Amino acid sequence: MNQRLLVRATGQVRPHQLAMLSQVLGECGVQLLDIDQRVTLGQTVLEALVLCDETSSTMASRLHSAWQTVEEDTGLVLSVHDLDQNTHAHGQASDLVMTLMATHLPADLLAQMDRKVSECGLVIERMQRLSGPSSLIEPAPAEGVCFEYHLRGETVDVDTLRQTLLRFGSEQGVDIALQKDSPWRHQRRLICFDMDSTLIKAEVIDELARRHGVFEAVAAITERAMRGEIDFQQSFRERMAMLEGLSESVLEEVADGLELMDGLERLMTNLKRLGYRTAILSGGFTYFARYLQRRLGFDEVHANELVIEAGVVTGEVHLPIVDAERKAELLKEIAERHGIAPEQTVAVGDGANDLKMLAAAGLGIAFHAKPLVREKARLSLSILGLDAILYLLGHDARTLYPQ
Repeated sequence: MNQRLLVRATGQVRPHQLAMLSQVLGECGVQLLDIDQRVTLGQTVLEALVLCDETSSTMASRLHSAWQTVEEDTGLVLSVHDLDQNTHAHGQASDLVMTLMATHLPADLLAQMDRKVSECGLVIERMQRLSGPSSLIEPAPAEGVCFEYHLRGETVDVDTLRQTLLRFGSEQGVDIALQKDSPWRHQRRLICFDMDSTLIKAEVIDELARRHGVFEAVAAITERAMRGEIDFQQSFRERMAMLEGLSESVLEEVADGLELMDGLERLMTNLKRLGYRTAILSGGFTYFARYLQRRLGFDEVHANELVIEAGVVTGEVHLPIVDAERKAELLKEIAERHGIAPEQTVAVGDGANDLKMLAAAGLGIAFHAKPLVREKARLSLSILGLDAILYLLGHDARTLYPQ
């Protein structure tokens, strides 16, 4: 008989409390599965997930008896909860992770979130702050505020719930991302990014068109393509034809003036340190993707190669064109080449031509995206910068490098 128990100790923080809890667990012969400690304004919560081979009531009694010998020294009150009994009582349950991100924390937002979760038939098993600083009374950091909720309840329609939370987040001016909890959540290894309007604050083809005097015509086609109103390849060929005769020197001018998306440098610093493989999969141009690769250290880039003859853009690109299908194919190819499971992949993009890549990834994130893309993507970020992706991957600000 294997029973999962949650052992919780709460009270005023003192030295050696974790050691004493560990000592009691060892004396009672339980198997430690996970342990966590949180301190807020001097109050601590110690939680240990344990496995025992006897009835929960018998082990709970043993734990309480052992705790009595150290309770005065620790100043903590112990409680024991049977997780398996709770699961059986509620039938088949869903384990979900909800990430709440905002530039600041409105006073009543957490209360509203609690009501919204309850209305959906879910309970909050655990909530923790991923963003720094650790004290709630300090101002929000530059990278925003983030809380991670672990939710549980009867089987729910995750897609419907996600749309409900997306609408609520839009009303409140916050990002709310919902994903199923799984062993893969902390095991992502490959992250593929769109470039234009995702890694940089521009559509490069529009900037080239501006310098070539055809901006309005090209920008109108770009916008229709990003909304999914016209086929990407069709729109791409139309726009490229308008760039015929553009001087190669303009490419360097545009590259030097590119403005990086907020949070990109902090994101890349941490992804490299944490061992993620990164790639740019862009419907834009290799000239600019390689510029970002040199500057930020992306492992590989795949984009469209401009045909340049005698220092002038011809209006053509080398085949194959990197469109929606090609992006999805490249993500799979890179993962397979490096022995990375599909569930370990992440894709980030903003336009309709990114949807197939987002769907092919283990985790697809729409970043500052068009409405169609936000609705279809599994996760969406619209408020914070690119470094908020670190929160969706479950990373705590205390383990991350600041920018």
